[in-house]
Amino acid sequence: MGWSLGYLPIKEPELLDAYLLSLGKAVYLASCFEHKCRYVLRIAKLVDFGEENDRREPDAFTTFAQGLTDRMLGPTLRELGLQSLVTPEYARRLDDAREARNWIAHEAGAMTDLHGISAKMLAEQTVELGKQLDILVAGDNLISRWVYEIEDKEAAPREIQQRYPALVRNWVFA
Repeated sequence: MGWSLGYLPIKEPELLDAYLLSLGKAVYLASCFEHKCRYVLRIAKLVDFGEENDRREPDAFTTFAQGLTDRMLGPTLRELGLQSLVTPEYARRLDDAREARNWIAHEAGAMTDLHGISAKMLAEQTVELGKQLDILVAGDNLISRWVYEIEDKEAAPREIQQRYPALVRNWVFA
């Protein structure tokens, strides 16, 4: 069938609804991760600009601001990886999270026509969603820490960093 929704009954409607609810929550987290990465890159660029330019030149900042563009996540992370605060380990964690984000956003919901989805298929997809979510959360936890430290100008609380993976898993799969 060419249509995503058809006239044939869904085999496991409750399981499918539960999976799609979890997937929707994971997509929310994936989108937030991407936006936080863009935010941190913008702040890093702003700091670099302030260190490299004469602040009394009004046109310099206008030119800088016009050059700030939102890119896709891959180029954003490559550029963020050039910043001094991003160690090779951090860059790898963020790139792994990007890959997980891409799977969640583009592959996790593309199983087959709804009427063809079995309980076994949903169980397998749920396991894979959990694996990809864990990878995403590792990168999201890092970038969230940086956002907190940028905005609050203090070290991020260790408790939330430690509890975050379990909080996310519980929320997504509740």
